[in-house]
Amino acid sequence: MDAVDLQASVDGAVDAPVAFVGVLELDVSPDGIGPRRLPAWTRAQIPDAFMDAMVSMTSGVRLAFATDSSTIELDVAATTFRYNTSPARSQVFQLVIDGTTVIDAVAESASCFVLDPLDRNNLGFEQGDRATVRFSDLPAGNKQCEIWLPHASTLRIRELRVDDGAVVTAAAPSGRRRWLHYGSSISHCMEADVPTKTWPAVAARAGGVDLHSLGLAGQCQLDQFVARTIRDVPADVISLKLGINIVNGDTMRERAFTPAVHGFLDTVRDGHPQTPILVVSPIFCPSAETNPGPTLMNRRGVFKTVAGHAKTREGCLTLRRIREILATVVATRRRGGDEHLHYLDGLTLFGEGDVGDLPDLLHPNAAGYVRIGQRFAAAAFAPGGALAEPAVR
Repeated sequence: MDAVDLQASVDGAVDAPVAFVGVLELDVSPDGIGPRRLPAWTRAQIPDAFMDAMVSMTSGVRLAFATDSSTIELDVAATTFRYNTSPARSQVFQLVIDGTTVIDAVAESASCFVLDPLDRNNLGFEQGDRATVRFSDLPAGNKQCEIWLPHASTLRIRELRVDDGAVVTAAAPSGRRRWLHYGSSISHCMEADVPTKTWPAVAARAGGVDLHSLGLAGQCQLDQFVARTIRDVPADVISLKLGINIVNGDTMRERAFTPAVHGFLDTVRDGHPQTPILVVSPIFCPSAETNPGPTLMNRRGVFKTVAGHAKTREGCLTLRRIREILATVVATRRRGGDEHLHYLDGLTLFGEGDVGDLPDLLHPNAAGYVRIGQRFAAAAFAPGGALAEPAVR
């Protein structure tokens, strides 16, 4: 089989046969190419190794190209993580052909960090091997191809191969609007079964838009380097799902949170003065609705808030209070003239009635994510929605 040049373009440029979509940096080393979802300049500001790992995970990332090959192979080295109470997730790659046909393939080996939810200093590592992911017996003729990479893995891509003599060219422009979404683990969707079933991927498909995902597990903290990234990335519509990580980590109190939201929106607006922006508040989380964070996993794999001393909790944030603040921020800015800013209550996406699909009482399961995606598409992208296609006049 022939190897394809993978010194490829970042995020949809057409100067190379293969485009890394949803990527803002390619980390090139002798071990292969590592896609990263934030630009290189942000590295100096990323606060810790955990966030750096989330940036390197390929949620929403895909390889886009066209080919007449009947076989596509991808050599990869994948690294994921698991808690010591559960097995590692399968490394599923999905090939979407001409926007419709979806074919799954699994990398049979991956390295794995092993985390102890009760002791963050207890970190194990299981070494895996390189793996070859193979899609075979593909339809004849030229095909528009997107390979969706595993959403809960960091990858080193060693080589992309096609049939001897097959032609690989840049993918045709989709013509769809570009949707940039920022959020937490509930947008990263590690618990989804496959990469096209994260809720942003489900919503993008239903809404007829191209997804650029900045769902960063544990890291939706209103960081200014993320705001500046969003400011500088082309987007037709933007959504910001804010708040849950602020409570999870107990990282802000009300005094800091409200101006931080305003500052984040100000920075994004510097680059997108009239782009529709939808601010989405947190989905339902039983222990954090009326109790401030932090939240920690217990021995049963369930997340609970940590009780604190009442005298030191003044101004601490609960999810109910965060929803009130976000709604007020959006209403205030709209009264100030930002008519393209909108609010969506996260409880309309996943509320108390959905708790049966919240096994750890924080993260939805695979079925829950699909339902969130369907509901988001109906609320945001359907006619009359905040991010809907403008009506032709």
